[in-house]
Amino acid sequence: MKDRTSVKLDDVQKFDLIVIGSGAGLDVADAAAKSGMKVAVVEKSKMGGTCLNRGCIPSKLLLHSADVVDAIKSAHLFGIHIEKFSIDFQKIVERVTSMIDSDSDDIRNSLDNTENPKLFASECRFVDDKVLLVGEKKISSNTILIAAGTRPKIPNIKGLDTTNYVTSDEALRLHQQPKVLTIVGGGFIAAELGHFFGSLGTKINIIHNGRYLLPKEDEEISKKFTEAFSKKYNVYLDCTPKTVTKKDGNFVVSVKKSNSKYLDIESDQLLVAAGRTSNADSLDLPTTRVKVNNDGFIKVDETLSTNVDGIFALGDIIGHYQFRHSANLEAQYAFYNIISTKKKLHVDYGAMPHAIFSSPQIAGVGYKEQELKQAKIAYRKSVYRYIDTAMGKALEDREGFVKLLVNKENRKILGCHIMGSQASILIHEVLVAMRSGEGTIDNISKTVHIHPALSEVVSRAAISVN
Repeated sequence: MKDRTSVKLDDVQKFDLIVIGSGAGLDVADAAAKSGMKVAVVEKSKMGGTCLNRGCIPSKLLLHSADVVDAIKSAHLFGIHIEKFSIDFQKIVERVTSMIDSDSDDIRNSLDNTENPKLFASECRFVDDKVLLVGEKKISSNTILIAAGTRPKIPNIKGLDTTNYVTSDEALRLHQQPKVLTIVGGGFIAAELGHFFGSLGTKINIIHNGRYLLPKEDEEISKKFTEAFSKKYNVYLDCTPKTVTKKDGNFVVSVKKSNSKYLDIESDQLLVAAGRTSNADSLDLPTTRVKVNNDGFIKVDETLSTNVDGIFALGDIIGHYQFRHSANLEAQYAFYNIISTKKKLHVDYGAMPHAIFSSPQIAGVGYKEQELKQAKIAYRKSVYRYIDTAMGKALEDREGFVKLLVNKENRKILGCHIMGSQASILIHEVLVAMRSGEGTIDNISKTVHIHPALSEVVSRAAISVN
């Protein structure tokens, strides 16, 4: 950070709206500019935010290559014998990075050629109430939207900072495929990148400090997923990394097991996938009096307003839902509330879904069963296996299942959790019923489903609810 006294400052440029971050915040900037507001966009990195450059888009493009390899490996189940195939890891990565970089450059070029929104391609921080120092320029506005996202969280492990470990940011752009990859963390990033590298032939070690992988999922999903992943990869549960060292060029992670024994895990690459942390700490928010919570995420109310009048925030930096689709939803509300300050709308987060593009794939929405038990909400439960449907048999999906949780009194859908082929697609029928329909299980069970489409597994799960 530069010393404030050493920076030569221009006169303060004033705008009707300043947007910090070019992910979902860019949608608000564009809409505001089209409505006649004078808008500034501040972005220190590549245009498009985390999702486009370091998150959901590049990871899913890479994961499709892994899915293709999985299909080839399982071809013998369908009477198709493939003697051999090869993997060009560098070409896989180059295909994705060229597509991502091109999209990001297109966004930057479009902004470079316009004065509204005006792009400030530099780091920024608050230096006064609603005044930002961007590079060596000062800009200000009575209305500011903070959408600066998150970054990988780095755990405090002795010796880790002295090694050249990678996070998901770098893992998506590796030029050389690791022979053995150790992943610290057991969440969705570990699941997706474990699937990517593992399917391509890398030996995978996963170190997780809990009983099951994907601990934020419905417990039945977490348990079944852990069983499935443990068949393919080395999964070390209830293990805490204590030290990281280098030996003959390899990483050695010393972990403490729940029984107090120690184990050394060696690999030629180390991926830290221990979650995400807010970028709010880089903005010097106390200068403009914006409050954050104990985890460092910006505090907002139901309208995305901070404690400072005229300053809003959305996306990962507020820590509600760290999904691009939720940020896109918030962007719609943020724009409305920015231009209609006297009649702000509360964000409707109802039926907010998520998906994990691993193998097996995961999707979920609503309550988890353990949450219903804790809240003492009376519910009915239905579980239906993929393999008990015609398409499930065709796909040879013996691990997949749909789990529905329904209110015992009014038959409202409380939650749905899916593990298996195309889970991220199958769940949308449930989302429509929960958000746009009456919200009851009957919205699904009374719908005619195509036979023998895979969606029958959702239909039969719904019909099975007593």
